[in-house]
Amino acid sequence: MALRHVLVLLLTSIPGFALVGQPLASRSFANTIPQLLVDTVGINSKAYFSTELSRAIVPPLLLVSAGLYATTDNEWLNKYEVKEERDERMPHFRCHVDDYLQYAPIVAVYGLNLAGVKGRNDFVNRTVLLLKSEILVGVLTYSLKQITAVPRPDTGKPTSMPSGHTAQAFAAATFMAKEYGHRSIWYSIGAYTAATSVGVMRVLNNRHWASDILVGAGVGIFSTNMAYLTHRYKWGNRDKPHGTTLFVPGYDGQSYSLAMIHQFK
Repeated sequence: MALRHVLVLLLTSIPGFALVGQPLASRSFANTIPQLLVDTVGINSKAYFSTELSRAIVPPLLLVSAGLYATTDNEWLNKYEVKEERDERMPHFRCHVDDYLQYAPIVAVYGLNLAGVKGRNDFVNRTVLLLKSEILVGVLTYSLKQITAVPRPDTGKPTSMPSGHTAQAFAAATFMAKEYGHRSIWYSIGAYTAATSVGVMRVLNNRHWASDILVGAGVGIFSTNMAYLTHRYKWGNRDKPHGTTLFVPGYDGQSYSLAMIHQFK
């Protein structure tokens, strides 16, 4: 597959997967995304997208599965072929925009709030949710890097999968989609397009394989989805508790882990 085809596929498909299950102003548009999954890969939207939990888990799971598929010898999306195309067509590509763009949706959320555009949550709850998401994406990314030990395409260091930049970018994009997606779909589209651009640049910079950014995107979306899904206790409104969430860190001598326990009330 030519590099330009891969880039077009990533730039168009990843935001579409990411938008599934996010709060969107135009539900008619959102409903077409699960239908596209039915038409293309045979997924039953009623079965998989009928609950909040499934909407939070299925899209990132599909992205992770696509990333694992890209590590196999196939003719549709092969990480080695993508690298060969990159080395042949853009061997000297270097760009550091991705180092900053990964945080752009977070800056945009707080900037919009300062400008008077109200999001889904107040400042305290929004910040708590962001912190929960950042902790989870950090732990998952670090742990998976240690478990997979995939060599980077440039240095060979075994810390390639998943892409930390991409995971951070999609966690931030999902954060913006959760806070402002209900106001206008373009907030979500803009955030996920920026996150996808980060992933593409990681490949073009030869820092990651295509499979790494797909898994990273799934990790990032999952982290923020879980942060919101388990956020039942409204800070600043203590007379109406909705549940308790407990994060339990762990360390086995080689890698860190984080268990999340939520008690619904």
